[in-house]
Amino acid sequence: MLKLQTDIEGTKAYFGDVHRLFKSNGFTFCSNFEYDHGKFDMVLCREGGETIYIRIPFDVLQGELDHPSAYIQFGQPYVIKHIVNTGLDWDENSLLTTTGFNQFQEPVDKDGKILDKSRWEEAGEQQIHRMFLSLNDSRIS
Repeated sequence: MLKLQTDIEGTKAYFGDVHRLFKSNGFTFCSNFEYDHGKFDMVLCREGGETIYIRIPFDVLQGELDHPSAYIQFGQPYVIKHIVNTGLDWDENSLLTTTGFNQFQEPVDKDGKILDKSRWEEAGEQQIHRMFLSLNDSRIS
């Protein structure tokens, strides 16, 4: 995991506004969330069974996360690498796995070693900066 130093950390906004903005910019809201915190992910690179993500965590300050009116605050973003098995998996998801990628498969390594760290730190920080500017342009923060 590579922790990033960005301006988005500490920014506050309403979840509904942020969710729409992030989705329109290629981020996904992680469905594995609690009502008091969550995260947005974006794929920076996917090769074979390795995927490098940028992840932006946030805490809920008021309300519950599944409501657009939840007031959130962003935490420290980071880059993470997941490694999955791209071989055949003979279970209920076999059809998905034969394509070489099963998005529901548990990663073999949730925090794989990231090579060329400066490349991924820079790529992550650029994406975060772009989102920070979009938040400010939308007057969400």
